[in-house]
Amino acid sequence: MPNTALYSTLKVLGSPLLQGLYHHDVVGLENLPEGPYIVASNHLAFCDSIFIPLAMPRTVNFLAKSDYFTTPGVKGRAMAAFFRGVGQLPMDRSGGQKSQESLNAGAQVLKDGGVIGIYPEGTRSPDGRGYRPKVGVARLALETGVPVVPVGQIGTDLIQPSGSNRIRLRHDGKPIQVRTIIGKPLTFEEYTDGSDL
Repeated sequence: MPNTALYSTLKVLGSPLLQGLYHHDVVGLENLPEGPYIVASNHLAFCDSIFIPLAMPRTVNFLAKSDYFTTPGVKGRAMAAFFRGVGQLPMDRSGGQKSQESLNAGAQVLKDGGVIGIYPEGTRSPDGRGYRPKVGVARLALETGVPVVPVGQIGTDLIQPSGSNRIRLRHDGKPIQVRTIIGKPLTFEEYTDGSDL
């Protein structure tokens, strides 16, 4: 899926701005495969969904919680337009058919050669520890046969501490450093015969 105009603009403007506010160190770009893949990252703060796309050379279409697209009123419509404009897809986390339809939209992006971003735990970690993942990443990987690229985010929780909407520029009087660590892609051919689930 190509960059939208809004995605491209925000990336061009946002990268130098955030690099000036926070030192953003990206490790492992050489691990990114050609073709479609799934970015599976830990989730410490809302701004993970900003720093990860800035780190990646291609558009990352995140599966974002459906609340971002269904909030009523003018504010809700503006929010939905923004998230669609930056290539995010609504993810219904209620389970069953609705969740499957959301995953189907992500699978279509992968089948079209794009990149999907997903947080395996389904939500932000309240304390930085990893919690039991949901099955979305596994279903997408097995259904489409694309590799999963593990990504680790470090430092974004210092920008947006858990339970707070406040944005911090420094921590303990020091500049905040954010690291995006890209691991080697994982493939799962041995677990599927190549047919759709």
